[in-house]
Amino acid sequence: MTGAPARLLAWLAVLATLLTACTPAVDLDEAAGQPTTTSSAMPSAPSAGTSQAPSQAPVAAPPPAQAPQPAPPPALPLVPEAFALNLYQEGDFVPQYTFDWCVAASIQMAHNLIDDTGGGSWAAPAQQSELWEMARARSSNSFNGANPRGWAQVLTEVGMGPYSVVSIANYEDTLQAAARAIAQTGRPVGLVMWSGRHAWVMSGFESIGDPALFPEFQVTGIRVLDPLYPHGSGQWGPSPEPNSLLTPEQLAQQFVVREPRRWSTDLPTGYLLVLPVAAA
Repeated sequence: MTGAPARLLAWLAVLATLLTACTPAVDLDEAAGQPTTTSSAMPSAPSAGTSQAPSQAPVAAPPPAQAPQPAPPPALPLVPEAFALNLYQEGDFVPQYTFDWCVAASIQMAHNLIDDTGGGSWAAPAQQSELWEMARARSSNSFNGANPRGWAQVLTEVGMGPYSVVSIANYEDTLQAAARAIAQTGRPVGLVMWSGRHAWVMSGFESIGDPALFPEFQVTGIRVLDPLYPHGSGQWGPSPEPNSLLTPEQLAQQFVVREPRRWSTDLPTGYLLVLPVAAA
């Protein structure tokens, strides 16, 4: 061979060598028949010259937020505190229209103290006369008048009850019983005054200690309504103004132990209350 053909053959030989180096070692038809395996657990290695961040471990989701717990109830006070309850509103007082009708007037006042519906006060003289006759008819051994039993029965029958008559020997216990009954029922207490001769209404009280929280509490004031106001008694003293707050010592001047021969009854001698009873 001469120069040009010889150079052409040499160039073709180099080209064949280069093509052989670029041909894959595995036959394409044979490679196509083999399955390709992948792994979800192991990511493929990054190509040379390629930057890839390392895989991060999965982060657990935070637990759901807990609902806020209610605050614990406040502890009861260790020391009894001042407490007051008064059922009285302007217009609840009713005078007795005769010197005999104190029980009937007290029944009218009890209705007014209990009724907050705005249905009208009980105050008419004709109604007071009717209530007096009802109480007399339900009383016995009462010197032709109305005694505490008739008083309690009428209160119950006309829809303000139940009421019962109780006799308590100790004065402080009597005040506690009356205050506790008002607090529990929201109804007034009848006080049998003047050793069994007169009727007042207890409409509220003040105390050291709430009766609902403390079995033992001290009554420091008594709210009263005397249907004989403003007349009073020469023997027992003046009638307090309606809604007066009396100390236990002031009340004790007219609220005394019932005279046994004043009213024949099976109740023991003591301070008499016409007491509201909580409904069963």
